[in-house]
Amino acid sequence: MKELLLGILNEAIDVCKKAKSNLELNELKAYYLGKKSPLGDIMKKMASLSIEEKKEVGALANQVKAKIEEAINQVRAAIEEREIERKLESEKIDITLPGKTFNLGTTHPLTQTVEMLQELFLGMGYTIAEGPEVELDVFNFELLNVPKGHPARDMQDSFYISDNLLLRTQTSPVQARTMLAMNGKPIKIVCPGKVFRRDDDDATHSHQFMQCEGLVVDKNISMSDLKGTLLLIAKKMFGEERKIRFRPSYFPFTEPSVEVDVSCFKCGGKGCSLCKGNGWIEVLGAGMVHPNVLRDCGYEPEVYRGFAFGIGIERLTMLRLGIDDIRQFYINDKRFLEQFKGEK
Repeated sequence: MKELLLGILNEAIDVCKKAKSNLELNELKAYYLGKKSPLGDIMKKMASLSIEEKKEVGALANQVKAKIEEAINQVRAAIEEREIERKLESEKIDITLPGKTFNLGTTHPLTQTVEMLQELFLGMGYTIAEGPEVELDVFNFELLNVPKGHPARDMQDSFYISDNLLLRTQTSPVQARTMLAMNGKPIKIVCPGKVFRRDDDDATHSHQFMQCEGLVVDKNISMSDLKGTLLLIAKKMFGEERKIRFRPSYFPFTEPSVEVDVSCFKCGGKGCSLCKGNGWIEVLGAGMVHPNVLRDCGYEPEVYRGFAFGIGIERLTMLRLGIDDIRQFYINDKRFLEQFKGEK
């Protein structure tokens, strides 16, 4: 029986070495180690052996079984390793080939301008304030010294939802809300966002546009603080050589009120088509916060003063990037938008 066992072992090892797949190995394992295997037949015949022979043959049979299993496992591991290598070779990537290109987007020109302003104002110690686009009449008009009967309240100029609810016509309501929330404490905020007015869309007008308004309220605030702030904005947006000038104007929520012009960045103030020959470009409106607004929002105008300014994001972007039609910002023309990658 010893010779039979050793013969089975040698035969099994030789057959295993010739196996090419796991399926073949599974069949070999069932043939040599299953219940009806040659090894199993020998185990059945052990009943006729003496006790000593049984011990000896049984030990040898277990060794043969273990070695056959070991041989099968070794060949299986080799087959699996070759399969992995084959897959790796078939999936091999030539790293010298050009990589896949992806069409990367960019921020919208208006968003670029807003982010530039936010970065500038945050560096000056301002905080960003936001408010609802659907606004109450009291915040949009009454608290901003715009009494009932004022032309700005007319249905032809504003999008009313109900008698006391409308789409905000400016971001100034955020200022009123913030002043009330601060309970008479100093304020230094900017309020970027969308606003809505009933207007016919053309190259310079839109029923929806963006504003960035600023508000500073504290003791001893003066017109010179406003001028210094606006001069810094002009230099940041249009270049260090820019100058600004104030022209008297009227806004119901500021007194005195001014229109702010910046020296033309195209001609340096000499006169060109952009500035219409006068060397200056109108960029924003500003002024000192009206005492009525301070009083209605919880501040004593005898103690606190403030200044406010409003910047049209579309106008500022058009000037900065040389765009002549405001409608280009909203038609999602990829050819137009791709021109301003990295302009920030």
